[in-house]
Amino acid sequence: MGIPKPLVQTNQAFIVITVLLSLLLSNWILLIPFIIGVITLVTKRNIIMVVGRKLLKKPKDKYILEDPDQQIFNQWIATICLGLSLLFFNVGFVKLGYVFSIMVLLAAGIALLGFCIGCTIRYRYMMWKHKRIN
Repeated sequence: MGIPKPLVQTNQAFIVITVLLSLLLSNWILLIPFIIGVITLVTKRNIIMVVGRKLLKKPKDKYILEDPDQQIFNQWIATICLGLSLLFFNVGFVKLGYVFSIMVLLAAGIALLGFCIGCTIRYRYMMWKHKRIN
């Protein structure tokens, strides 16, 4: 059972938009995707995707499906980076705050263009783990 690709892309676009707004307006906007990320990791249900599901025009199985485990892995990366960005902004390490928020922005933006950085990281980790065991 997978996640329809348009829902994954909706989540990626949400992250891009909120991080861009945070860079232009206020770093407190990062709290929105951070809190949604934490909720997603705790419940394994992404609010953006739940809402977006209502907008799908075709049955779920008519879309390209994405791996739910991969999406949770990606959510871990994004949520940790957003959390670090918020932390750094609030303790006065503004440059590091920008670095972590821009990393999330780039990763989500590049994913929208078709290349998943989180997928590459997870694949390399799984291969490293497999080689280590064998």
